[in-house]
Parts: sequence; structure tokens; C-alpha cells
Amino acid sequence: MAINLSRTFLLRKLHQLTGVVPLGLFFFVHMFTNSKAMNGEAAFEKAVQDIHDIPFLLFLEIFGIFLPLIFHSVYGIIISSEAKPNVFSYSFGRNWFYVLQRVTGIFLFFFLFFHILNFRFGLIPGLNQTPIAGNATSAFNIVSYEFAIPWIMALYVLGIAATAWHLAYGFWLFAVDWGIVIGEKAQRLALYGCVILAIGLFGIGTNAAVFFVRPCGIFPAALCEKPAANKKLEGPTKL
Repeated sequence: MAINLSRTFLLRKLHQLTGVVPLGLFFFVHMFTNSKAMNGEAAFEKAVQDIHDIPFLLFLEIFGIFLPLIFHSVYGIIISSEAKPNVFSYSFGRNWFYVLQRVTGIFLFFFLFFHILNFRFGLIPGLNQTPIAGNATSAFNIVSYEFAIPWIMALYVLGIAATAWHLAYGFWLFAVDWGIVIGEKAQRLALYGCVILAIGLFGIGTNAAVFFVRPCGIFPAALCEKPAANKKLEGPTKL
């Protein structure tokens, strides 16, 4: 018996799949690379260089990042334009999550466009003019210079928060819609797990960003103080 699948059904499934697999994986790799800043400038720039040394990198960027991102973003905007929020009539938690997912998606459409032009290509007038691509040995200084600008740092922290929530809740929607998590209790537990994941990703991403301008990141400076150089022990002073 043939199964007739509508174009809308297939596009929505592809939208979910691109958000979870290539883009979700890219975000985790991106956060891991940024976290290398906690080990110092050399460690971060080595991590960036390792990415530059990946064979067929341009092919991976085009087909593994840019095209999925364009499709996911544009179709996400289309879905959001068709949405009919009912949070004021039915103020349930999942209704608010639904609205937040749409709001963060629209914000990320513009934020990621800015982010890619800024760091990948260095094309934002008045800001960074040196792309990180092809300049791995200057990557730490490029990011540090940008993040030292307060509104840039605030924008990126907001972007990290939006991405963390959009991805984590997207995992939950994917698991429910694809029949991976079935049953009210299982879905509720999975939702709790995704909320925890969102908080964790936000903390990791924000800490990595702050590390570019503050050696201890978001942690108290006392936790990151280096031990003082060993001093020669002297005997008790004789009176």
C-alpha cells in the first residue's frame, strides 16, 4: 500500500532533521573549539588551525553548514509566519515554549547572518575587517578585540542563549515528532532533560565567550589565580 506524503510534511521533517544533525553537531563543535580559549591563546588558535586543516573544508562548509542553515532558517521563518500563538488564551508551559522557539528562531536568522559576516568573512563595516578563515594565528586576537566591545559581547551572549534554547528544545520536538519519545511521562522527563541541556550549553558558551576578555571567564578570579613562583625558604629570623 503506497503512502502519500505531502510536500509540507516532507519539508517540515527535513527542517527538523537539518536543525538536529548538521547544525546541532556544528554548534557542539563550535562550543568545543571556543572553549579551547580557556587553555590560552595558543590552544585556541591551534584548534582553529586544526579546523582549517580538515580536507575538503569548503565542501563541508557549503553542504554541511551553509545550505542546511539557509534552508532551516528560511523555512523556519515561513513556519513562524504561519504560527498562531495562543499563550494568552491557554497559558500552558508548552505554549510558551512554542512561542519562545519561534522568537529565538527569528532572532537567530539575523544573528547568525551577522556572526558569519563578522567572523567568517570580516565584512561588517566599522567592526572586524579580518576574517578568521585563513588567519588562524590571529584568531584569538580577532575574537578578543570584538568581544571587548560591550554591545558585541551582550549580543553574543544573547545569541548563545537563543541558540542553546532553540537547539535543546528542538531536540525535544524532534524526539516527539519522530516517535522516539512516546508517552506523557517520557515526554515530560525528556523536556526536563532538554531544559537542563539548554542551561548547560548557555553556561559553557557564555563562559567560553567571556574567557576571551577575562582570563577566568564567568568564574571568580580567585579560582583561576596562578600559584606564585616558588620562593626560597628562609630559616627563622634570629633576634
